[in-house]
Amino acid sequence: MITLQGKNIYLRALEPEDLEFIFAIENDESIWEFSNTQTPYSRFLIRQYLENAYQDIYEAKQLRLAICKNDTFQAVGLIDLFEYDPRNNRAGIGIIIKDEGNRNQGIGSQALELLIGYSFKQLNVKQLFANINPENEASITLFTNFGFQKIGIKKQWNLIDGVYKDEAMFQLINQQS
Repeated sequence: MITLQGKNIYLRALEPEDLEFIFAIENDESIWEFSNTQTPYSRFLIRQYLENAYQDIYEAKQLRLAICKNDTFQAVGLIDLFEYDPRNNRAGIGIIIKDEGNRNQGIGSQALELLIGYSFKQLNVKQLFANINPENEASITLFTNFGFQKIGIKKQWNLIDGVYKDEAMFQLINQQS
């Protein structure tokens, strides 16, 4: 089981007990535009997903970890590596902190720092990328604080509530590899 320890949080592998938490996130329409979700997920489908979460990043091409505060097992967010490409040593990275009360407390920063370190040191990833809505100032600030640079805008990339919106691409290159 992957456990990455930070100052106030840790990242852990998903467990069957995370079913209701993931169900709530995946079915929260207010965040669908960030996750490119278009339809609700049933508990059955999420249970199947959790049953297959044992696949490593080389098989699944993704890694989803629960973000937990040090004093609890309960997840407060999720952080993902997706579109993992071991041939070119790159992956996308995304993060969601579920409740407003847990945002702006450094949880996202610690989680991102841990996963960047894991990606560069353990997976030998050369570059990470993040797709961010240009209006999402909090995410832009979070990622740029870790050295991600905006490398482009995908014009009218996502159809959200009948309106085409741009998506910015940010990239972090591992200078140590």
